[in-house]
Amino acid sequence: MKIFPQLPGLVHGGDYNPDQWLDRPDILEKDIEYFKEAGINCVTLGVFAWAAEEPTEDDFQLDWLAQIMDRLYQNGIYIILATPTGARPAWLDEKYPEAMRCDERGVRNHHGLRHNHCMSSPAFRDRVRAIDTALAERFADHPGLLMWHISNELGGYCYCEHCKYAWQEWLRGRYHDDIEELNKAWWTGFWSHRFNDFSQIEPPYANGETALLGMNVDWRRFETFLATDFMRFEIDTLHAVKPDVPVTTNFMELFYDYDYNYMKEFVDYISWDNYPEMHRTEVSDSRTMIERSFMHSMFRSMKPDRPFMMMESAPGLVNWKPYNKYRRPGVHELISMQAVADGSDTVQYFQLRKSRGASEQWHGAVIDHIGTDDTRIFKEVAKTGADLAAIAEVTGSVAKNEAAILYDWDNRWALDDAQMLSNETKNFDETCTNIYEEFMRLGVCPNIISSDADWSHYRIICAPMLYLLHDGIGRKIADFVKNGGQFLATYCMGYVDKTTLANLGGFPGQGLSEVFGLKSEEIDTLYPEDNVNLRLSDQPLKPTDAGKPEWSSSAEPISCFDLTKVTGKSVAVHDYEELLRDVTADVLAIYENDYMAGTPAITRNAYGKGCAWYVAARVDQDDIRPIYEEMLDNAGIDHTLLPEGLEKTSRYSDNVRYDFYLNCTAEPLTVENVSGTALLGPAAEGGRLTLPPYGVAVFKIGVRNSV
Repeated sequence: MKIFPQLPGLVHGGDYNPDQWLDRPDILEKDIEYFKEAGINCVTLGVFAWAAEEPTEDDFQLDWLAQIMDRLYQNGIYIILATPTGARPAWLDEKYPEAMRCDERGVRNHHGLRHNHCMSSPAFRDRVRAIDTALAERFADHPGLLMWHISNELGGYCYCEHCKYAWQEWLRGRYHDDIEELNKAWWTGFWSHRFNDFSQIEPPYANGETALLGMNVDWRRFETFLATDFMRFEIDTLHAVKPDVPVTTNFMELFYDYDYNYMKEFVDYISWDNYPEMHRTEVSDSRTMIERSFMHSMFRSMKPDRPFMMMESAPGLVNWKPYNKYRRPGVHELISMQAVADGSDTVQYFQLRKSRGASEQWHGAVIDHIGTDDTRIFKEVAKTGADLAAIAEVTGSVAKNEAAILYDWDNRWALDDAQMLSNETKNFDETCTNIYEEFMRLGVCPNIISSDADWSHYRIICAPMLYLLHDGIGRKIADFVKNGGQFLATYCMGYVDKTTLANLGGFPGQGLSEVFGLKSEEIDTLYPEDNVNLRLSDQPLKPTDAGKPEWSSSAEPISCFDLTKVTGKSVAVHDYEELLRDVTADVLAIYENDYMAGTPAITRNAYGKGCAWYVAARVDQDDIRPIYEEMLDNAGIDHTLLPEGLEKTSRYSDNVRYDFYLNCTAEPLTVENVSGTALLGPAAEGGRLTLPPYGVAVFKIGVRNSV
């Protein structure tokens, strides 16, 4: 499915801000020459151009924009046109101060920065409607227009009176206008924080109510709803003029504030902004690239039937990280091609020409302040443009992945807010990425999906630290396993319900103890200096062969195995260990020491046609690689161990598969059993491919029933 039928291949382009250069027509004319030389076929216009488009209220000045769009289109360059609502002009804040947000203490912000607007302000929405309508009426039928770009990197919260009222109304809807239902869900009897009416419920001000965990997670859900409602308001305004122009908004990495799994439903294509921090001393480039691949997979998985868009990336460097380091030669193309390998049909930049002043004047760009086409960065961008043209036929192809990792935003929020474990080592994002990396080492690229997603396409699903269970997820997991799926869970599984109330009757809740064949009795937090190990058993251990620990009661709910009779690899435990009880599953590993010595640490339970796996302690994933290999074998998914630092991913179109190989290290890497016709990079000799440092290769292979 092609995003843009008007273009014959992949999109190469990015944010262009000609409104900053209207007094330099010579520069604007030269830019088009440079764009064509670099293979730029699309630009994003107007992201922060409100003051140029409407310098005073209702004075719409759009001729300059029309002239630039015409000139670009005449030169074969298409346009993604943004609504400019990410940053407001000063006249708007002067006349309508309520458009500015209030902070977490209810204090009104001053004019400045960006994303400083109240999304529920009627005055602000009126002005947004006016500028969006003016843009749509002028440009919706422009032949060069490909897509609307809604605002820019939506984010942040507001605590004003408008938002307070909207919050109360949202709660009325969520809890069926029943304050007692809310009190029960939030457990407001704690500290006598019970409410008599929805009108008593304020936002979680910094100097107000923050002790109700159900309220905290609901606030984040509400803010997601409010941001989405604002986004939809803009979309509806544009579509009221012409409904068939597609829309997107650019998401941000693992952005914390909003649940993108909710927002994704209301845009036509997923786009996101990718800014990896390369060449760090404490983190390898290959690990950084794995983190990026994880995020690509997350955004790809939101609409798996179509490509996504890498809406922004940095040519060379950024200017807002702790260390703003230039990418080494070849790394720009590696980052760009990784996005395409993982399912993007676009490589777009912020920015095309470097700003002369203000806060982003030193942010990387295709055209630097020197203003020439012979810089290292320009040449690398031009090479990337040529290489994207060489693999143009991959446009519209999609991934076909049968393994997935669950990632729920409200689970993340609830887990971080929970007063348990250690605030220093919860590391939910890192835990998910570590499991993702292990699959990638085995040549399998998982999707990143929500609990509410369609699971029917997957044979393996992993649920790291799935602390919060939405309604019905226990049944969904049970059905997945019963029908032949391989489901892996870890410690912290199913501790609370969707309102963060603890599940009663043992963890994991919602009847999952039967699926996994165990219950979790307690979870211990380890200090960094604690020395705890588990032992992988050479043979599965049967619960009937276990005794009980010396400290156990006569009821014997805890299984304990004789360490002297269990042989296998010893593996270090980090951060967390769970004590399991009522175990009926096969035991694959036991604790070696500490007070849990001899008790189960990793289990596998046959349930229906599938298996439910449970890892009760945090370990390095490569230490338990045999478990992933067995899961893949059970699921019938091909796998092979790849050299460390090499990524392999595939895209499918009709009866063709495109295999991408990326060397994410500064050393040459060799991989075996490579087949197909080389579209890019070195050829494989006798199935053996050697990639140079940061090298990329793409192969085309004919397959049957590929999608």
